Amino acid sequence: MAQVLVRSLDGRVVGSLKKRAARHGRSLQSELKAILEEAARGGDVDPVLLAARVRAMFRGRRFSDSTALIREDRDRR
Repeated sequence: MAQVLVRSLDGRVVGSLKKRAARHGRSLQSELKAILEEAARGGDVDPVLLAARVRAMFRGRRFSDSTALIREDRDRR
């Protein structure tokens, strides 16, 4: 099995990864392995195909105009 060495990670990044590993009940090494395996499985996402899938999900549905809601939210500030 191959090994990978990553040098010069910021301490905050490592700390965040350790917390994530603890939340998942894994060691840091196991968490990093899971993250890398997931990333490798996902492959590259074609944004055009992704957009087509999202459009297909909402095809035929109508949505209200959100302009008034956005204006109301901006005016609260």
